[in-house]
Amino acid sequence: MLEQIKHPNDIKSINPKDYRLLAKEIRKFLLLNVSRTGGHLASNLGAVELTMALHLTMDFPKDQLVFDVGHQSYVHKILTGRMEGFKSLRQYGGMSGFPKRTESDCDAFHSGHSSTSIGVALGLAQARDLKGTDETIVAVLGDGALSGGMAYEALNNMARLREKKQKLIVVLNDNKMSISENVGGMSGYLNRVRSKKEYVDFKGNIEKSLMQIPLVGEPIAKGLKKSKDSIKQLFVPGMMFEDMGITYIGPIDGHNVPLLVETFERAKKLDEPIILHVVTKKGKGYKFAEQDPSRFHGVNPFNVRTGKALKSGGGLSYTDIFSETVTALAQEDPEIVAVTAAMPEGTGLSKFRERFPERFFDVGIAEQHAVAFCAGMAAKGLKPVAAVYSTFLQRAYDQLLHDVGIGRLNMLIGVDRSGLVGADGETHQGIFDVTYLSSIPNFTVMAPINGKELKEMVTCALKEFDGPVAVKYSRGSASNLFEEQYTPLKKGKGCILKQGLDIALIPLGNMMEEGILVYEELIKDGYTPTLVNPRFVKPLDEELICSLMDRHRLIVTMEEGVLNGGFGQQVTQILTEHDYKGRIRNIGIDDRFVEHGSVGELRKMLGLDSASMTHKIKEWIGDKA
Repeated sequence: MLEQIKHPNDIKSINPKDYRLLAKEIRKFLLLNVSRTGGHLASNLGAVELTMALHLTMDFPKDQLVFDVGHQSYVHKILTGRMEGFKSLRQYGGMSGFPKRTESDCDAFHSGHSSTSIGVALGLAQARDLKGTDETIVAVLGDGALSGGMAYEALNNMARLREKKQKLIVVLNDNKMSISENVGGMSGYLNRVRSKKEYVDFKGNIEKSLMQIPLVGEPIAKGLKKSKDSIKQLFVPGMMFEDMGITYIGPIDGHNVPLLVETFERAKKLDEPIILHVVTKKGKGYKFAEQDPSRFHGVNPFNVRTGKALKSGGGLSYTDIFSETVTALAQEDPEIVAVTAAMPEGTGLSKFRERFPERFFDVGIAEQHAVAFCAGMAAKGLKPVAAVYSTFLQRAYDQLLHDVGIGRLNMLIGVDRSGLVGADGETHQGIFDVTYLSSIPNFTVMAPINGKELKEMVTCALKEFDGPVAVKYSRGSASNLFEEQYTPLKKGKGCILKQGLDIALIPLGNMMEEGILVYEELIKDGYTPTLVNPRFVKPLDEELICSLMDRHRLIVTMEEGVLNGGFGQQVTQILTEHDYKGRIRNIGIDDRFVEHGSVGELRKMLGLDSASMTHKIKEWIGDKA
């Protein structure tokens, strides 16, 4: 069946009796390819029939499909003729693992973060109506996205479309999962909806037999009254949505293609916004993913037969060290609590949850709320620890500034996945955290160069430092560079690792792994550089930086983050204010978003690898003009 799909809309030529076979082939294709490249597997296995039905009822690229987050868009890519691209999925120069407008006209909008799809789709629908066109616009979001506040802001706005008779279809893909199992009131509400056996009409009457859109697995339109032959005449118990003024239909079997097609076709005829509640199984068709959908949400290359990863990380990761340290400290301090935004496994805080379940809080995909929640606990004397990926912490900037920074509240933020993260691309690279965190008064911001230093930073943050503290650390195995010459941590103080003259190298955090290679290459060429570990982004060790001025005619900062407002610019400002007569050069990422690829490939492309940096430094030190 897949051989017949080379262009958008080719699925419409498939015989309906072959839909099951096509779904099976798609799942096999996903398994074979994602097992080789890595990627988001379980979410795409669960959305096969749903995506097929959308493609059977929509016309691409005229119609527009907006995916929330976008990690479940692989089937959409297959059905729009991009199968060949899966050979290089998430590889440098290859196909993105998320929707990308520059990749295909069939991708209506780029995405990568949760809870944005309804708002974007509303904007597309409004533009359509103002321009007088007639395309169908559909937003697809997982039930986990409903734990994010932006979804409710959009739903509030969406309700107004009914008054204007404007069309918009929102598909709620309910698989009871985000990355980890869903939590909170909305999850409980949907659980009750899924289990409810009664349907309600507009008059509020209970009608058990008059079902146009049935519960999962029941035949469609059984016993339908002729006088109510319209989807909008009947709806099932999604009363919250209906009370907001949005027609709700569901729950619908998300693996029944004919039922889904019939439902979508009817929904397209309505002159009003509608929510279609579709129930799917995350990981469907692959037993390992069905049994452990969290582990197969995002995977590295793995063995399809065993479900096991082809290679392990090798040693403790920075995430492991962070979570183990926090958990150990919580053993002796009952005021330490831990908070995650729907990622207990990804941030390592699942270990804390196992040991202290009453002091662990998963707030769902709601980074803004997570920080505000921590602020409230901190105001009452607790010591909250929030572990959040750098790219997602961006979403809570106002809470960091307004709720935490102004009050100088004691809390620790583990900024996980800081720096380049690789295959997830532009929406996930953690390259902006230094800029946005160091702009906030009262914050302390640290960056360790090895696992031992991370442990010490976490310990000092929870035992000694006052005010909010952020510790940024990269993905992957922790470095052990310079652990043998470790010096005690003091707030706002860096240290010199190798004393030299003429050239001073200041790599920040994980850039020390490249910085030491640059140092060694310069030594081979007859230079005697100084190697500095800054430790602190804020407060910067002004005394240490100024001490470099007399003996060095070139000072070079290195960071795996944007230069604009970054660490290097802050060092430059200090040196300029103290009338440094030598040269200061900042190595980092220029004003851009960074595509997907391995961290090594991206560093080379950006000139952040040791060879590129050594070459630049030799040019700078050799130019005496």
